[in-house]
Amino acid sequence: MPVDKLTDTKISKAKSKDKAYKLSDGHGLYLQIAPTGSKLWRWQYRFNGAPKLMSFGAYPEITLKEVRNKHAEARKILISGIDPMEQKREEKLRANADREAASKAPSPVDATFRTIEAKWFDHWKAGNSPRHVRQVESRIATDILPKLGDRPITEIEAPEIVAMAKAIEARGAGDLAKRSLNTTGQIFRYAIAHGFSQRNPVSDIKPRDILKETREKNFARIDQKELPALLRAIEFYRGTPVTRLALKLMTLTFVRTSELIEAPWGEIDLDSARWDIPAVRMKQVGRKPTPHIVPLARQAVQALRTLHGFTGDTPWLFPGDHDRTKCMSNNTILKALERMGYKGLMTGHGFRGLASTILHEQGYPDEHIELQLAHQRRDKVAAAYNYAKYLEPRKKMMQEWADFLNQQQSGAKVLKMAKS
Repeated sequence: MPVDKLTDTKISKAKSKDKAYKLSDGHGLYLQIAPTGSKLWRWQYRFNGAPKLMSFGAYPEITLKEVRNKHAEARKILISGIDPMEQKREEKLRANADREAASKAPSPVDATFRTIEAKWFDHWKAGNSPRHVRQVESRIATDILPKLGDRPITEIEAPEIVAMAKAIEARGAGDLAKRSLNTTGQIFRYAIAHGFSQRNPVSDIKPRDILKETREKNFARIDQKELPALLRAIEFYRGTPVTRLALKLMTLTFVRTSELIEAPWGEIDLDSARWDIPAVRMKQVGRKPTPHIVPLARQAVQALRTLHGFTGDTPWLFPGDHDRTKCMSNNTILKALERMGYKGLMTGHGFRGLASTILHEQGYPDEHIELQLAHQRRDKVAAAYNYAKYLEPRKKMMQEWADFLNQQQSGAKVLKMAKS
């Protein structure tokens, strides 16, 4: 990582001078200190050979972490061949057009389910991760709109929704059938709140009354006694070094696969040995996600420094093999495990379950482990407040976990892990 990165301390100590000056953060991103004392984020780049200057707002309203995430997203857009400022301008024009269209919204009398779904989706997607938004959008387009889209929303009755759900189940997608029922219910609640309907027919339906029970999916994973062999197989993996480092970081951090492979370099602070994943990238299950902190053990920092030598010229920790403007495929880790002989025996998610089991057996506090696994509490306020809780003992736990993995890989007999 570049050694001249900005820090909050460096920014707070920066004083105004007679003339404006810049504090660089790398890759064209800098903080301009005006004679008035204002501190403005700017990004200098080129598009089709022409110099461009993009504003990201003022500090401290836009924090250092926030601007790095915005900068990483903008660089990703630039790498894809699009001018970030032009895209921002088009988004503003679309937003104005949407507001104008809203003023011409259909009356409740002629509103179709499709019309209300579009309004609900535009409202709902704000604050949800892009990946989750794409999944829900695809589910609606594939399974819900073909059945209900052109029906007046006030005329839809429970039997039509049941038929939709059972059609999804018939193709072996029972879980998607339940999710589609839930999404349809949300759309009807939105319709009621905005005066387009007076009742929610989904509330008359209980999934267990119309759909077969589905067993909870268990992700394959090895036993602890097989861990040393797996760690050695990863260390001597014959695939690409980037994939080997992805596997290694999976064992050291036990984050979700999507959180690892979709990570931009802007989230990593190697000097502080810390990885901050914003809420928008975290998994959500029926509630809003919260940010997540991953303390980085010495071994994780070393692996990331090595990785930076391979991928530091891209926005992603793990760019794709064939298209470096996109992140690694979510099947890469699974396929690597299969090539190592662990097909059906281990998955990327299996590293999380294995770490949870071992850490619990070693006596680490359950709350420390659950926080590090980013298992959210149902109390949204508590979850948002607690995501940084127990950070110091979690740092210690993650270092002890990394040391334990080293001992396991070397074949040393470890009866008890050092415990926080």
